[in-house]
Amino acid sequence: MLPVSLRWLLPALPLLSVLTHCTPSLQRADKAVLPASATKVYVVRHAEKDLTPGLADPPLTPAGQQRALALNQALAPEQVAAVFSTATARTRATAAPLAARQNQPVQPYDARQLSALAARLRRDYRGRTVLVVGHSNTILETVDALGAPRPVPVIGDDTYDYLLEVSIPADSTRPATATARRYGAPTRP
Repeated sequence: MLPVSLRWLLPALPLLSVLTHCTPSLQRADKAVLPASATKVYVVRHAEKDLTPGLADPPLTPAGQQRALALNQALAPEQVAAVFSTATARTRATAAPLAARQNQPVQPYDARQLSALAARLRRDYRGRTVLVVGHSNTILETVDALGAPRPVPVIGDDTYDYLLEVSIPADSTRPATATARRYGAPTRP
């Protein structure tokens, strides 16, 4: 027999039992309804390189080093989960300030295998933010590989200041989108 002080609880027990058993499924249903965040991929060309003839792997110029710092500043609000770069000194140096600030290694990728890079980003970095540093003749192709339309028709060999942002929706039935903005010192009028 229950003490008198707990007898009021008896009529409420069936209701408490129902609520206790329903709560986990209600929580799961709520979580399923919440939209997952999109994957965000920033794609940039390496910063200004040394144009001295005969250099096999030209480094960044002082202006290029400033641009690498400007990229770090432009992406300062972002929590970048991974930083990718081709194997050249100029791309690695462009990525270095942001990678150091985010405590991320600069991971190499092969610019001839952009579909493999895109598949890796979709698989391993879903819902996160990533930086990819490439070349004037690969960054728009990277946007293509990620399934977004090109936000600009061409990137000239003398243009270093585009910051392309590709958004890949969590819902795979929706298309990826891309936007372009400029960062750092202008390289074209």
